[in-house]
Amino acid sequence: MDLGQVASAARKIFSARLVYGEPVERDGTVVIPAAAVFGGGGGGGDDTGALPVREGAGFGVFARPVGAFVVRDGGVTWVPAVDVTWLGLAAAVTAVALAKVLAKRG
Repeated sequence: MDLGQVASAARKIFSARLVYGEPVERDGTVVIPAAAVFGGGGGGGDDTGALPVREGAGFGVFARPVGAFVVRDGGVTWVPAVDVTWLGLAAAVTAVALAKVLAKRG
């Protein structure tokens, strides 16, 4: 796969379809899921004339759900996604910090 093919594949991946999922309709309510998407890539090669020619490219994508737009009765509302992993991590860090502060006081 050459660099042009990699760039073309990356363009297809980094699109609004990755951020906004397919709408789901039920009983007159439409839900459009949304995600935060981060990505990047790069590539390069060795054109010094040495054999074999070395070149490569790659890219990566990180996506997580952030919420959904809910369309109902002519209005649109935003419903945020709750990530319990991050909530648990924040609670654990807070508890450790609080324990250290209290230990220094005592």
